[in-house]
Amino acid sequence: MLIGIVGKPSSGKSTFLNSACLTEAKVGNYPFTTIEPNLGKGFVRIECICKEFNVKDNPKNSICKNGIRFIPIKLLDVAGLVPDAHIGKGMGNKFLSDLSPADVLLHIIDISGSLDAEGQEIDEGSRDPIEDIKFLEKEINFWFRDILIRKDWQKFVRKIEQEKLSFVDVFYERMAGISVKKDHIYLAMKESNLDFEHLTVWSDEDILHFATKLREISKPIIIIANKVDKPKGEELLKKISKIYKNTIPCSALAELWLRKFAEKGMIEYMPGDSHFKIIDKNGLSSQEIGALKNIEDKILNKFGSSGIQEIINYAVFNVLKQIVVYPVYDLNTYSDKDGNVLPDAHLIESGTKLKDFVDEKIHSDLAKNFIYGINGRTKMRLGESYILQNHDIVRIVSASKGK
Repeated sequence: MLIGIVGKPSSGKSTFLNSACLTEAKVGNYPFTTIEPNLGKGFVRIECICKEFNVKDNPKNSICKNGIRFIPIKLLDVAGLVPDAHIGKGMGNKFLSDLSPADVLLHIIDISGSLDAEGQEIDEGSRDPIEDIKFLEKEINFWFRDILIRKDWQKFVRKIEQEKLSFVDVFYERMAGISVKKDHIYLAMKESNLDFEHLTVWSDEDILHFATKLREISKPIIIIANKVDKPKGEELLKKISKIYKNTIPCSALAELWLRKFAEKGMIEYMPGDSHFKIIDKNGLSSQEIGALKNIEDKILNKFGSSGIQEIINYAVFNVLKQIVVYPVYDLNTYSDKDGNVLPDAHLIESGTKLKDFVDEKIHSDLAKNFIYGINGRTKMRLGESYILQNHDIVRIVSASKGK
């Protein structure tokens, strides 16, 4: 699972990555600061089940602090996108290629309206963020269309019709390089309401319509209103939220400050918190204390958080429909064979069957020799087709030694 970070130059993409992952991606107030993609490790934040079971856990694949479990996920920041990127303008072709493995896209917009279409600074409020949303979606939809049609569209679709090939199978082969799954194609077919028996009569509008549906399903875009603390930020946020209902406000720079102060031991703060506590006032300058006060007043008190953690959680749980499952070996101690309590918390897609989970997340040999699972709460046996639920704790019994 990979979250892509997209947007026009200088909108705050690299700052977002740095604040989410404490990476050192280069940032700057000039276009194309980012040229090569930057990969970082962020985390989703959930209530750990250690509280429910009243145990002291020691995680291996994640972190638990004060009953809050942080589970790692990957984020990718790519070069800024400008209008006509799909035909090579700016860093366009490279940007779009770098996006190929992403499962969901976070579109970081400058909600203060202080950057033109190419990321150059202008007067605050003079750029309508809605224009940024429209052009970026257009560019990515056109990118999907171009991969779909290539240079042989008519030859390609004639072959499908003449040889009565499976539309889903051949389109999957054509689009697999950008992480399109067969389920995505099935759903796009259903939602596009096009004639899939006669592909040769599709118009240019039909092709773009299908490509757009496929993009919306396979790479959904979440609108992120960055720099919301700037003077025009709230005003423009209200405007675009009327059209784009799920827009999430944030201040990536504020989160980065909070994370760095916490890392230095000057404040007590965890990503996603609605407040912080100064614990080393003597280590802070008057300017730094003033900056923290501004973050508290203009962001935390107004919006409930910096927005960064909320965005990651929303992408993973609401858009990608992931759930969390805890496999253990011993249901008395909730530990693995080495005595690690609640060692692993795995993110899996909602609707995943137990045996598929074992194969994908634990070990293929356990899946091949699967006998049954045991529910950690009810102690009931679970068959291989059991649909896992969020926060399930399970033990796997196998003909080979179980986990």
